Amino acid sequence: MALTGRTALLAALGSLPVGILAPSWTGMLAVNAPLSLAILCDYALAAPVRTLQFTRSGDTSVRLGETAEVQLTVTNPSRRRLRAHLRDAWPPSSWPTGTDQASSRHTLAVPAGERRRLTTFLRPTRRGDRRAERITVRSLGPLGLAARQGNHQVPWTVRVLPPFTSRKHLPSRLARLRELDGRTSVLTRGEGTEFDSLRAYVPGDDTRSIEWRATARQSAVAVRTWRPERDRHILVVLDTGRTSAGRVGDVPRLDASLDAALLLTALATRAGDRVDLLAYDRRIRAQVQGRSAGEVLSAMVNALALVEPALMETDARGLTAAVLASTPRRSLVVLLTGLDAAPVEEGLLPVLGRLTKRHTVLVASVADPHVEQMAHARGTVDAIYDAAAGAQAQASRLRTAEQLRRHGAVVVDATPDNLAPALADAYLALKSAGRL
Repeated sequence: MALTGRTALLAALGSLPVGILAPSWTGMLAVNAPLSLAILCDYALAAPVRTLQFTRSGDTSVRLGETAEVQLTVTNPSRRRLRAHLRDAWPPSSWPTGTDQASSRHTLAVPAGERRRLTTFLRPTRRGDRRAERITVRSLGPLGLAARQGNHQVPWTVRVLPPFTSRKHLPSRLARLRELDGRTSVLTRGEGTEFDSLRAYVPGDDTRSIEWRATARQSAVAVRTWRPERDRHILVVLDTGRTSAGRVGDVPRLDASLDAALLLTALATRAGDRVDLLAYDRRIRAQVQGRSAGEVLSAMVNALALVEPALMETDARGLTAAVLASTPRRSLVVLLTGLDAAPVEEGLLPVLGRLTKRHTVLVASVADPHVEQMAHARGTVDAIYDAAAGAQAQASRLRTAEQLRRHGAVVVDATPDNLAPALADAYLALKSAGRL
């Protein structure tokens, strides 16, 4: 039995002797039998909690930063009217820090044999699965002096997906893709490009593109035009090791890498290329393979929602072996990792040649904008020291990037806001040059 605030108020006003607050209900009855009897009757007339029935419905997924609605239907099968306070508990990360989580607390009245629907609004602050915890119900008696209280477990899961904020860059990159792909035929050089059509020779065209057989059959000189290759294979590799856990601004580096991977996937599938995903540190954390163009983006979003950084050094040899095992044919391997000197020099560089020998490798990394701000700091002694530290950090990243380029990799190093469009631009440049 739970005493309500009304009972406590009566005690404070002197309506109940101090003995009513004694831990022994026998002593309570002996001190003030009439009022104690009223409390017991009020408790007995409260609707039972154990027999209540609950069902859930509503959103099963939501993008990070958006609001999800989860409905809870409460059915009262008893013969008594239910007057209750209900708390629908969820993990703390289901709401922004500092909020009162008021949407999870409800006051309801359900007549006998009827049902009511309650809505809880969630605004998660982290990716991953948010699972409903217990439902606590306090059923009040008609006088509001006592209440029955109990808990119920009603499972429900809301998957919090990556926000994909870089989607705003997709229209402009698709426009550039259309210029490269078919609607406006362009003349490109390089192995691996696909023949598009023949046209008349114009002064300034590369003479190596002249189609001599077609020229012999007609009076004008004909040249070949090309279009970027389609149906190429792209493997997006996410390094989920220790370096991906570092925070840049308000988010981990891994989250910025996820956003860039999603923009690249959306763009590449529109270009007719096939995209797979591999998330790895010392073992495979997520993998998406063999999905159609219409399914791969949603499959990747769902897989990446559960990926979290692992606080361990990435096994570069194991990562290389996993990449080579999953991509037997020549592909574009996009490795989203850090440019910290020690992990790259000791881990990635010794095995990078195995990848560049069989694949085109693009290494993308998240740069910290605060380092650039430090490098330009002036005015005080502390600012000068900050500038020296920032310049040293930038020089180290440049040296690491240059080492990767000497081993045959293309390198993209950009801040979180610029990484996704920069990676998309690098993909388009490789495609237009026929290097995929």
